[in-house]
Amino acid sequence: MSTQLSPDNPFARPSDLPYGLPPFDRIGEEHFAPAFEAGLAEHAAEIEAIAANPEPATFDNTIVALETSGRLLSRVSSVFFNLTSSDTNPVLQDLQAEIAPKLAAHHDAIHLDPRLYGRVRELYERRESLGLDAESAWLLQRVHTDFQRAGAGLPEADQARLRALNGELSTLSTRFQENLLRDTNDLAVVVDDESELAGLSADAVAAAREAANSRGLEGKYLLSLNLPTSQPLLASLANRALRERLFRASVSRGNRGNDNDNGEVLTRIAALRAERAAVLGYPHHAAYVISDQTAATSEAAVGLLERLAPAAVANAKRDAEELQRYLEQDVPGATLEPWDWAFYGERVRKARYDVDDATLRPYFELDRVVRDGVFFAAHKLYGLTFTERHDLPKYSPEVRVFEVFDADGSPLGLFLGDYYTRDSKRGGAWMNTFVDQSDLLGERPVVVNNLNISRPPEGEPTLLTFDEVVTAFHEFGHALHALFSAVRYPSFSGTNVPRDFVEYPSQVNEMWMLWPEVLANYAKHHETGEPLPERLVAKLQESAQYGQGYSTTEYLAAALLDQAWHGISKDDDVRDVAAFEAAALEKAGVALRVVPPRYKSTYFAHVFSGGYSAGYYSYIWSEVLDADTVEWFTENGGLTRANGDRFRKELLSKGGSEDAMRAFRTFRGRDPEITPLLKRRGLDNA
Repeated sequence: MSTQLSPDNPFARPSDLPYGLPPFDRIGEEHFAPAFEAGLAEHAAEIEAIAANPEPATFDNTIVALETSGRLLSRVSSVFFNLTSSDTNPVLQDLQAEIAPKLAAHHDAIHLDPRLYGRVRELYERRESLGLDAESAWLLQRVHTDFQRAGAGLPEADQARLRALNGELSTLSTRFQENLLRDTNDLAVVVDDESELAGLSADAVAAAREAANSRGLEGKYLLSLNLPTSQPLLASLANRALRERLFRASVSRGNRGNDNDNGEVLTRIAALRAERAAVLGYPHHAAYVISDQTAATSEAAVGLLERLAPAAVANAKRDAEELQRYLEQDVPGATLEPWDWAFYGERVRKARYDVDDATLRPYFELDRVVRDGVFFAAHKLYGLTFTERHDLPKYSPEVRVFEVFDADGSPLGLFLGDYYTRDSKRGGAWMNTFVDQSDLLGERPVVVNNLNISRPPEGEPTLLTFDEVVTAFHEFGHALHALFSAVRYPSFSGTNVPRDFVEYPSQVNEMWMLWPEVLANYAKHHETGEPLPERLVAKLQESAQYGQGYSTTEYLAAALLDQAWHGISKDDDVRDVAAFEAAALEKAGVALRVVPPRYKSTYFAHVFSGGYSAGYYSYIWSEVLDADTVEWFTENGGLTRANGDRFRKELLSKGGSEDAMRAFRTFRGRDPEITPLLKRRGLDNA
C-alpha cells in the first residue's frame, strides 16, 4: 500500500475482486486526484531507485524493475481514462485537463533521464552476452528503442524543447476530445413532428423519443450523432430536408467558430507534432510514427492508399450515376448530395438484392447477437464459455459483466460490454482494458468493449443495423486479443502491438458474422424466433461487395487526410483547415463531392485525440493481413477448434512479445498477399 495515499482510497491497494476488477462501487470522483498524486510520486521514487542503483545494470534490476514499477499509477490511470471515454462528467474532464500535462512530463522525466538511459543502453550493447530468452531479448530491444524514440540521446536543449512540446500536445489532445463531445451533444438533431421520421422503423422512432426524453424534451425526437461523417439514420430517413439537417450537423462538429471549435486546436497539434519530429530527426510526424510500425516508411503506407484510390473512386463514380437516376425519380431535376447516398444506396440494394437494413434489423437483437453470435463463434473456435456476473460492481448500470472460461474450464478473465450511447460517452466503438494480462505480475485480463447503440424504451428490444453487428464482432476480436494474451511482461500484453497490426485480429473476427453456422445461431426474428430466411442469407452474401466504392473511398479520403496533416514539416504554416483539407483530397485524387471523408479534420478523433495519428492507414494495411487470413481459414475448414487454436497460439497469445510480421509469417507460412483484399473490395477487376 502506498504510504502517501489514505488507506480508505480504493486505489491504495490492488483490488480484491475477481481478476482485479476495479471496485467501481467504492470509487468516487474525489478519489482520482489524490491517487494520481500518490501514484506519480511513488512511480518517480521507484524510477529514481532504478536510475541511482549503485550496482551494475542487470536485466532484472533495470528492465524488469521498470516493468514492475508504477502499479498504483497504472491502477488509477486505467480506470480514469476508461471513464473519461465512456462515462465522463465535468469533474473528470477538469481533472483530465489538469493531469494530462503532468503525465506527459512524468513520462518525459523517465525517458529523458540520462542515468536510466545509460543503464538501458549499456545492457543493449552487450545484449548478446546476457543469455536472455526470446521474449526478454525482445523486451530489451523495445525498451532501448522507446528511449531513443523519446529523445534520450539528444542534447539537453533539444530534450527541454521535447518536454515543452509533449506537455502542450497532451493538453491540446484533451481539449480536442472535450470540444468534440460537447459539440456532438449540442448538434444532436431535434425533431418536433413524428411525421418527419418517415422511413424509420418503429423501434428507431421509439429510441429517438427516448433520447429526447432523457434530455427533458418530452414530445420531441432526438437524433444523436455517431462519430463518422455518414450517420446510420441517413439510410432510412425519407424526408430529404431532415437528411440534410442531420448530415450538416455531422460535418459541422468542431467547425462552427464557437467555444467548441477545433480548428485552431488541430492546426496547433499538427504544427507541434511536425516540430517534435524535426527535433527527433525526422522530416515529419508521419515518418516518425511509421518508422516504428510494420509499414516501416510513410511512403509504403501512402503507396498502398494511392494504389487503391483510383479503382475505389471509379467504382464510387459509377455507383453515383445509378443513385442519381433513382433520386430523379423522386425529385426531378435534383442533384445527388452526400445526404442522399445512403438512402438511395439502400434502395438500390433492396431492388437489386432484395435486402436492406429495415428487413434485417428484426433478426439482429443485441442480446442474441452477443450471446448466440459473438460468444458462440468464440466457443466454436476456441472453446470459450461465458457466465454473466450480476454480483460484480460496474461503472454504469448499462454495463454487463461476463466471466470468461477457457476450453478446459479454467478461468480466463472478465469481459465487460458497454453497448449503449449516452451523452457522457464519446462516439465510435472501441476496446480497452482495466487489467492487462502478465505472468510477471500474476494478472489476468479485464477487458471492455464500447459501442454506441441507441437505447430503446424500457422493455423494447434493441435491434441492430448490419454495420452495428459487424462492429460487435470487430470489437470482440480486440477483446480476444487481450483475453488470450499469454506473455510474461505487461508491456507486451494483448493489443500492445504495432498500430498497423492491432486491427488485424479484430478484422479477422468479423468473418464469423456471416459464417453460416454462426449466422443461423443468432439471426432470428426477435418476435417469432424464426431464423433469417435462406433467401435473405443468400442475398446478403451476394450483396457483400455492393457499396464498396463508397466505403473504400470515404475511408481512403480520411486516411490520406491523416497523412497530409502529419506530412507537413516544421516550416509549414497551416491555418485554414477547410482549404488544407480540400487541397489534400484533390491532390490524392479522392475529392468527390458526394463522398466526403469518413472523418473531417475537426472531428477526426482517431488522429487528434486518439492513438492513430499518422496511423489511420492501419485499417487497410491490417486488412491485407486479414483478408489473406480469412482465405486461410476458408481453405482449411473454417469454424473449427483446430483452426482457432492455431490462430490463438501463433498470433493472439503472442501480444507484442515478438516481431508482429514474424508472427504472421509463422501462422500463414509466407508473407501476406494483397489479392484477397482486392477481391473482397471489388477492386481486382477495376
